[in-house]
Amino acid sequence: MNKILFSAVSKKFVMALAGLFLLLFLPVHLGINLMLLGSDPEPFNNAAHFMATFPLVKVVEIVLILAILVHITYGLILQIQNWRSRPVRYAVRNKSETTAFSKFMIWTGGSVLIFLVIHFFNFYFIKLGIVEGDPENFYSVAHQLFGIRGYVILYWICFLLLGFHLYHSLQSAFQTLGWSNEFWKPVIQVISLIYAIIIPAGFAVIPLVIQFVK
Repeated sequence: MNKILFSAVSKKFVMALAGLFLLLFLPVHLGINLMLLGSDPEPFNNAAHFMATFPLVKVVEIVLILAILVHITYGLILQIQNWRSRPVRYAVRNKSETTAFSKFMIWTGGSVLIFLVIHFFNFYFIKLGIVEGDPENFYSVAHQLFGIRGYVILYWICFLLLGFHLYHSLQSAFQTLGWSNEFWKPVIQVISLIYAIIIPAGFAVIPLVIQFVK
């Protein structure tokens, strides 16, 4: 029993660390993507080239991909273990056991995974030469994609769901790492809410401006 409990706690701890690393990367990614709003493609293309060629960034890229894989894998394992530990659904459930956000974490996470796969095909695989495209002109690639109304709608939906995922996951990560207590919990909730609004909204406004303003 102790071995199983320790294993679950270990998975949550590693998953929390991987999640926090990913959360640190998102503002950087957003900052680069905001360059798409400029009329000059050179700053964005230069930033994309730097991210693709600078040795230290390439190391961080490998760590980032590993963090994504670890976060997804452990998230799935923990969710499956949670489902298997509750084979019977009781007529009366304790509402304090879980929040509405935590109930749907696996589904919001799944939607983010689907978007990541699409994103890899549209950008990362072009850089690797697997998919046809110009890796030196991602500015045009992004603008072409944001000119497709269906893609933009999918993009907005995914980032809306990402916002819900971020709000719960940030609080959960701090709690798992032991950084949440009665004093800091309200502060962490506010920070989580602000982060979960600003980051997705920042990404979502880019195609909005490209579609209707530029």
